[in-house]
Formats: sequence, C-alpha cells, structure tokens
Amino acid sequence: MDQGQRLHSLDNLRAVMMWLGIVLHIAVIYTAGPRMLPWHDNQSTLAADLLVVVIHAFRMPVFFIVAGFFVGMQLQQRGIEAMLRNRLRRLALPFIAFWPPLFIASGLMISLYVHLNQFGTVGFDTSLIPQIPGKAVIHTLHLWFIYYLMLFCLTAAAVHRLSQHLTDTLKTRITHIWKILSSAWWGFLVLALPLAMTGAFYRGGVVAPGGSFVPDAAEFIHNGLFFVFGCYLYQNQSAVLTLYARYRWRYMLAGFVLLFVYLALFKRFETLQDSLLPLKAGMAFLYNGVSWLWCFGMIGLFLHYLPKQNRFLAYIAESSYWVYLVHLVMTIGFGALLYNSPLNAVGRIAVNIGLTSAACLLSYQLLVRHTWLGRFLNGKILFKTVNPAQADVITRD
Repeated sequence: MDQGQRLHSLDNLRAVMMWLGIVLHIAVIYTAGPRMLPWHDNQSTLAADLLVVVIHAFRMPVFFIVAGFFVGMQLQQRGIEAMLRNRLRRLALPFIAFWPPLFIASGLMISLYVHLNQFGTVGFDTSLIPQIPGKAVIHTLHLWFIYYLMLFCLTAAAVHRLSQHLTDTLKTRITHIWKILSSAWWGFLVLALPLAMTGAFYRGGVVAPGGSFVPDAAEFIHNGLFFVFGCYLYQNQSAVLTLYARYRWRYMLAGFVLLFVYLALFKRFETLQDSLLPLKAGMAFLYNGVSWLWCFGMIGLFLHYLPKQNRFLAYIAESSYWVYLVHLVMTIGFGALLYNSPLNAVGRIAVNIGLTSAACLLSYQLLVRHTWLGRFLNGKILFKTVNPAQADVITRD
C-alpha cells in the first residue's frame, strides 16, 4: 500500500466522519437520558442514546488525528509560515465569516424548538432558551472544532520552531516514543491515562465541548492529545498505518468489549458518579480507551477497504466543509418540522437524517460548488481527481 493510497483512505474516512456528525446531532435531540441540549423532541428512544455514546467515542478524535496528520505533513513539506497561511485561509477566515450568521440562525431555530417544547406551537422567543450551566451565552456553537484547531495549529507552529533548537538525536527519540505508543498493543492504555484525568471532571468521564471562546484546559488537553498523535503519525506512517490495516478488526472488537464494560459500569454507578471523582476518572479511562482503539480500527478499516479514491466519497469530502458549517441549523429546523408528526423517535431520526443530508448536499451543489463561495471554502480545485496529500481535515487546498 503506497502513500497515495493511505491519503485517499484518510480522505474517505473524513467524508464518512462528517456525515456521522449529522447523525450525532440529530440523535441527541431524541435521547431518553438526561437532556444535553435546551431543545428536545417529545419522542425519545434509547437507540439515540446509544448512537450518541458510540459516535462520540471516535468521531472527533478521528478528526483531530487526521487534522494533526496533515498539519504535520505541511510543517515538514512546506514549513511554518506556509502552514499558518494555509490555516488562516482554511480555518480563521471561514470562522470569522460564518460564525455570526450561524449564531443568529441557530438562535432562531433553537427559539422555535423551545417554543414547541413549552407551548406546542410555532413561535420565536429567545427569552425562553434556558441557560446551560457552564456554557457561555456567546459561544462557538459546533464551530468549536475549527476554533480549537486554530489554537492547535498556532501551538504546533510554536513547538516546531522551538524544536529546531533540539538535537536530532532527541527529536528522533521523541518520534520513536510516539511510534511505540501508536503501535504497541498496550499503547492505547498509556494514551488513555492523561485523558482519564481530564475526563474526571465530566459526567461519565466524557469530555463535552463547552463552546467558550476562552479555551478550556480539559478540552485543550483532551483534543490536543489526538492532534499531537496525528502529527507524529505522519512521521511514523510507513510502519504504523500498515499495522492498523492488518489488525483493524482486533482494534474494533477490543473497543466493543471495552465499551460494553463501560456501559455496564455506567448503569451500575450512575448515581455515584457526581460525588466520586476517582470513579469518573476510571470511567473516562475506559471510554477513552474505546476512543483510541476505534480510531486505530477506523483508520485501518479505511486503509484496507477504501484505499482508492471513491467518486461518491470524494464528492462528500468536497462538500464536507459546507455541510459541517450549515448542518446543525438544518437538524434543528427539520427536528422542529417533525415535532408534531405521527412518526415515532426512530422514524423522526431517519427522516431528519435524510432531509438534512439532502438539503446540505443540494445547497452545496446549487449555491457553493461552482461559485465564489466554493472557491472561498475549498480553494480553486473543486471536485477534481487530486492527491489528498493536498487536503486537510475539513477541506482541500
């Protein structure tokens, strides 16, 4: 398997992870457990809770690993200044341009949904939106991923500059340590340890984004570790990616076993978790063990089964930046539209996924793909056969 195949695999992986974001943000509306959002449907199902737990375990970690992989590539091939210019165009400018209208649109859709929750009728009243404890009134929405990715790129540039003062021997040793952690069977256990400490302050040990513009230490460490792992994965790719492809199902199966243990303990000790910090740390250790194992397994699955550029997935990858930006507003809007439908929770989830996916892709095709907006988000290359070595985690160069 050559380098081009590996990068095509990561491009395909990115496309699927983006679509799973639609599934996740719809499922959370229909969860049967404690509500995580100020809006919620009048129908619920435990299947939604399971979807959220499973997808959340690996989706964003995979994104940050792939992001770190391509940032590591850009630093090595282009240098610090070129990497930062690229990140400015691909991350900072879209964030500045899209956050204000998305914040307003999301507020209106949430207001509509909350009005349905309280009165069962359509209406807009932002004063009805409850304040979530620990969440800022003015927050980054789902764009927290871009926000933290910008911070990680700045940090990576600073660290890369400082590393130039290290000896080649020391840098080689550090790279070798990361190679061992990413390839040894026990590596995921070591990698899960720092995440157990950050997760100890969250329910169930699961770090959830707060959306604050002030970086949260736990979120920075948690997501940053996956990003750093990706940077070093680029340097160790020849040996490590082959390993992931070979043992792909072992990683996935081990993750399922660990998840089963986590869910069993969660159900048994749920009432004690709020008062016992060590218990939450232990739960975080198990959950993040699942995250690492499934990240390795997912990368391996795509390396083995989708090593070449797939035209359909390539199109999904091309549209993924736009879909990422606008999908949340659509999931809320279509959720409100289905609020009084005769469908049960599972039916509403399925219909919402279909409607949101179709609306996102149709709007991309008509409004973005061949317009200035497409060039702004995706650069000059739009849906051509290109080497994904020119790609980053969200969009192509």
